[in-house]
Amino acid sequence: MQYKDGKYIGIGNGYGGNIELEVEILKSKINDIVVISHNETKIISDPAFEYIIKNIIEKNTILVPNVSGCSMSSRGIREAVKNALIEANGDRKELETLILQSENLEKINAKKRILNSVEKFDVVVVGGGGAGLSAAISAADNGAKVVLLEKMNNLGGNTLVSMGGVNIPENDEQKENEIIDSKESFYNDILQGGDQENYLDQVDILVQNALDTYRWLKDVVEVEFKPKKLIHFGGHKVPRASVFNGKYAIELISKLKAKALSLGVEILTGVDCKNLICDDKGRVVGVKSRVAEKEITFSAEYGVILATGGFSGNIEMRKKYNSKLDDRYKTTNVSGVTGHGHIMSERVGAKFVHMNYIQTFPICNPNTGELSHVGGSRFDGAILVNKSGKRFVEELERRDVVSENILAQEGQVAYLIWGKEIETIGNGTINHKAEAKRLMKDNLFGEFKTIEDGAQFFKLDKDTLRKTIEDYNNYVKIGKDEEFNRRGNLVSISEGPYYIQVVAPAVHHTMGGVKINNKNQVEKADKTIIQGLYAAGEIVGGTHGTNRLGGNAITEVLVFGKRAGESIVINK
Repeated sequence: MQYKDGKYIGIGNGYGGNIELEVEILKSKINDIVVISHNETKIISDPAFEYIIKNIIEKNTILVPNVSGCSMSSRGIREAVKNALIEANGDRKELETLILQSENLEKINAKKRILNSVEKFDVVVVGGGGAGLSAAISAADNGAKVVLLEKMNNLGGNTLVSMGGVNIPENDEQKENEIIDSKESFYNDILQGGDQENYLDQVDILVQNALDTYRWLKDVVEVEFKPKKLIHFGGHKVPRASVFNGKYAIELISKLKAKALSLGVEILTGVDCKNLICDDKGRVVGVKSRVAEKEITFSAEYGVILATGGFSGNIEMRKKYNSKLDDRYKTTNVSGVTGHGHIMSERVGAKFVHMNYIQTFPICNPNTGELSHVGGSRFDGAILVNKSGKRFVEELERRDVVSENILAQEGQVAYLIWGKEIETIGNGTINHKAEAKRLMKDNLFGEFKTIEDGAQFFKLDKDTLRKTIEDYNNYVKIGKDEEFNRRGNLVSISEGPYYIQVVAPAVHHTMGGVKINNKNQVEKADKTIIQGLYAAGEIVGGTHGTNRLGGNAITEVLVFGKRAGESIVINK
């Protein structure tokens, strides 16, 4: 295909909205591609921008495959280049055919170097989220030669796309806001949230090490937090979640990755770990993996740390432990969270606990299951109503309670409502423009001059909704929610523009997993340990009991990840 020389602008639609590229044609070929702007999630989308652009230039065609783990970004880049090539006198029909054909190509699995059939390390960490990175850092900092294996082409896992808040009692941001908190209060909230079924030794470790881990993040890993910013997650007596700078937990994952690399940790993505390797005494000594169709053994002299997350994305495993959570339920999780760490652990005799406790997140996109960051307005004061325009639950109740109450409403959805006063606290529609745009396109979100306009658009009972908001504003004036006793600061909904969002629960977190001891060593059913096998993060069961409180997952992955890395070296 012949193109006209010059520089051309093309726009494509990625996961986060428009991707704008400049394509340079020289001697009728694609010579260079420059990224002008995009709103894709950093870290997750990075491999797409690296590999798709590189391949298009090298092959002089848009007939290139998606990158595994960031397909929507890959498609957006190809579409932007296609539109630029059309401007460069390219044949539209032929280019659109190439776009369709590219979807049938085998996805790219990014790899950093050519691997030997056997790679030797002291410690092998499986999973590249917050727990895996923390474990890798602490193991390397204690002198171990460490490799971190991630099956996706990007790091971060669910940690990366979280709300970006980490619960720490007596943190700096609480002190800046003059909020009184304590380890005891945090401990009691966790037990109450988990219906007293939590494993107390694990809760104690979480609570006692939270503040020290927070200091480690700030002083050693150099993670930056938003000044004075706190999130009051449901089920907590006070706001205690400090918030990472920037969007989601990109700041956290970026700094953890940088620290790991500075300590010599080798990070390999696109590695599909298949089985744990045991010696003749039953000790775990490595992992059998597959990388780009090649079988690789990663041997581990000290042992293996599993930080593979939960199993929210594995429908069959979900149904095995809770038959109600079938394929009708979408998930908030990233695509790599499929419970494979659980499967590998089961094969070597690990004990599992609390596997039937599976949590939904109440404020999600009803169509996709995507956890809503725009819906973070709930923590700033937004209220939930049903089709009749009535409130039906305390908005800051436990996630399971809010989710169950939403599912009991007409259409199994709820409507999150807030106004200018609440919007200016978190600026959710500004900070998450791409999500707001996607929701608006699907008629799941709207901005309105009046409450009545919003009620008419979503076909809510106008008179009842007006009365609900009048009553709520009166509760704000007297400082007490007389209907549901909402905790936290009450904020009025009396000034436009007004915002209404349709929300529904999606499977979010699995509380069940392997049983560990106080050294993060995985146990068998008879309480003996599996030598050489450690675990941290969501793959571990017991910490949260029946229900995890919001913001505790990030605390857990950091505290137990760091602890696992230390333990595996000490107990080598």
